[in-house]
Amino acid sequence: MITILLSGCNGRMGRAVVSMLEGNPDMSVVAGMDLAAGASPLFPVYDSFDKINETADVAIDFSHISLTPALLAYCVGKKLPLVLCTTGIAGDLEAQVADAAKTIPIFQSFNMSLGVSLMLALVRQAAKVLGSAYDVEIIEQHHNKKVDAPSGTAWMIAKAAASALPFEPEYVFDRTGEHRQRGRKEIGVHSIRGGAIVGEHQAMFIGPNETISVSHSAQSRELFADGAVRAAAYLAQNPQARIHNMDDLVHSLS
Repeated sequence: MITILLSGCNGRMGRAVVSMLEGNPDMSVVAGMDLAAGASPLFPVYDSFDKINETADVAIDFSHISLTPALLAYCVGKKLPLVLCTTGIAGDLEAQVADAAKTIPIFQSFNMSLGVSLMLALVRQAAKVLGSAYDVEIIEQHHNKKVDAPSGTAWMIAKAAASALPFEPEYVFDRTGEHRQRGRKEIGVHSIRGGAIVGEHQAMFIGPNETISVSHSAQSRELFADGAVRAAAYLAQNPQARIHNMDDLVHSLS
């Protein structure tokens, strides 16, 4: 039995993970952490990492970047492997994650879908083949409650394309008021927010005579919950202190 500490347990994704693990004989949530009020009949919920009494094998985090420093400190102190699914981590916070990964295994992905992992591989291949002859534009769509833009997945797609291009690209997020031609080395990244869209991502390679599109559509949050649960099981079997990612998980399943 793999026991889970679930950070962000009262949020949409936290609830999806709880629902997925109900009745699972191999994995269960033993404690939750969430600043939002709300207890669970299945496990104790705390509003501070300092109050947690239970011992877990792996932590899964679907919270907010404001909690990430405290989460990292707790997991490092407890030598607790961490599946880090929170988006928007960059700059100094990204450096903190890398530093923590010297002590504990951290599985980090801005998107926990196996399908998105495949999409990234296809984007890299397209960028390698099409090179500088095609313009790269990325469109991402999410629900109206998502606060970060562009999405972490859009960043992953942009960086996947950039890794295979023969030049260092310039990321452009807003062309309003620029009044100039599109630069040859640009990667455009565009965000749409509305309604209850779970997650839509499209990478477009636009040439003089054709457009090639690679896209992914998430139908429900259970998709990401399933990926996080798979990642937790992976970390339980691969406890090396480093940053693990979806490529590692896909390789372990092949």
